[in-house]
Amino acid sequence: MTIGVGTQTQQQALDGLTNMTQGVEAISLAEYQMRIAKAQGLMQKAGIDALYLNAGTNLYYFTGTKWYASERMVGAILPAKGELQYIAPAFELDTLQGFMVIKGHVNTWHEDESPYALFAEVINKMGLSAKDVTIGIDESSAFFISNGIANALSASNSVNINKLVDAKPITAGCRMQKSATELALIQRAMDMTLEVHKAAASILYEGITTDEVTRFIDAAHRKVGAANGSYFCIVLFGEDSAYPHGVVSPKALSKNDTVLIDTGCQLHGYNSDITRTYVFGEPSARQRELWQIEQDAQFAAFAAAQLGTPCGDVDVAARAVIEQAGFGPGYAVPGLPHRTGHGIGLDIHEWPYLVKNDRTPLAVGMCFSNEPMLCVPGEFGVRHEDHFYMTEQGPKWFTLPAKSIDDPFYLG
Repeated sequence: MTIGVGTQTQQQALDGLTNMTQGVEAISLAEYQMRIAKAQGLMQKAGIDALYLNAGTNLYYFTGTKWYASERMVGAILPAKGELQYIAPAFELDTLQGFMVIKGHVNTWHEDESPYALFAEVINKMGLSAKDVTIGIDESSAFFISNGIANALSASNSVNINKLVDAKPITAGCRMQKSATELALIQRAMDMTLEVHKAAASILYEGITTDEVTRFIDAAHRKVGAANGSYFCIVLFGEDSAYPHGVVSPKALSKNDTVLIDTGCQLHGYNSDITRTYVFGEPSARQRELWQIEQDAQFAAFAAAQLGTPCGDVDVAARAVIEQAGFGPGYAVPGLPHRTGHGIGLDIHEWPYLVKNDRTPLAVGMCFSNEPMLCVPGEFGVRHEDHFYMTEQGPKWFTLPAKSIDDPFYLG
């Protein structure tokens, strides 16, 4: 039996976990202020006069105001120079103010009023009504919001709607490179999830269902300090593991099945995301072969991730290993059907991406998943997923890759 797999009951595994969030520092007011200053500097260089930040991770990143996007417009307008102003439903005023870290005037609208017309009014009050004004729209905004803003500005004859632009150069320009505090939060979240992975492996038994494992992983994440449990969880056994995001009717665990578990949690909004693949029983020669090819691809990606190297070249390096082993080519299966990795932070998938056509140069503070999955439909799949971040000396792992197919968690 693989070391660390099927060794204890669920209760024993939970009893062995402890809260791991002690000493964690949240993002400070000073850091939020620095983020706004950086955004305003980038806006001035890009010729963007104001930025609309919609409810969600962009609003949270710049203001500390945690609010989920819905059918009601909630957001903030950040001018290139001057103070931030919020827009929100009137009945949410007191609640919204309670969530604010960066304070600002809240412009409110009632349920029978247009928030988009209010947006145009605020733009006018900010002195940004000239035709040549350029307004950046949060790239995560739903179409109905961006369309409503465009129509309201056009109707008010205040801003040329051709001057509405994608805010991504500003939002991504700030968020791609993490601060020391952000890296520490991601590191702790990753540490928490790795302990959960070890616990999940330990409770497996023949016949256990994916639902039972998923429920255990959620409870385990709560035990290590993730207040909301698992942010996501994918559990796959046997042939099902060949499909990156699962199947409609997942099978129960059988002897000598490949086990693939991909899960994560959040800590102060920052995500963890780790996948482990191993065998419940004794690995076959084929399982050993593909497991090692996948890890070789993961190591090739890590070695290629050097400062200044385009993100896409990391994907090319990993894919080359898969193809040299006779899989692919390109995105064909059997092989690697998706990008090698994604950025991570407040969003579990964010810019930049380790995919061939992303030519963003790697820079200090960027964080990525490294997961060049090998999918063989009809047999099984192998995904090793660990994350790394860029330092002045090159890439550094948040969590060490699995030791071996026989000892994935360094327990032997």
